[in-house]
This record gives sequence, structure tokens and C-alpha cells, in this order.
Amino acid sequence: MKGHIRNDKLLLKISIRLKLLRSLKGVTQEEVYNETGIHISRIEAGKTNISVTTLNRLCEYFEIDLVEFFRLLK
Repeated sequence: MKGHIRNDKLLLKISIRLKLLRSLKGVTQEEVYNETGIHISRIEAGKTNISVTTLNRLCEYFEIDLVEFFRLLK
């Protein structure tokens, strides 16, 4: 197997959604990091694959479940 598979379009959609959720919550990237331990800046830039575990933790932080997160990605 040759490394990780990247879907840049999906990563962009995820990054846009996370930026929106962060904006709606009114927090900075630093605040997200301080409260979750997750460096969201590279995720929001669409430069890194995000694990399901990390995405689930961010969804918990933003008080949304994974189903709703992906439903809104369409």
C-alpha cells in the first residue's frame, strides 16, 4: 500500500465546515487547542488528513454529532 489516500475536495469541505462551527461558537484556533488539545489550524487549511477520532472529538466540542456534520457537507 502506498501511503495515505487524500481526497482534497473532501478535506476542503471539512475545513470549511469546521471554520464555520468555530466561528459560530465564537472561539479562536488557540482556544480550540487549549480546550481540546487539537491543532485545528492545519485541518482548517485542508493540509492534513483528519482521523475519524479527531473529527469526532471536534464534533463533541462543537456540540454536533458526526451524522449531522456530514449531512451538512453536501
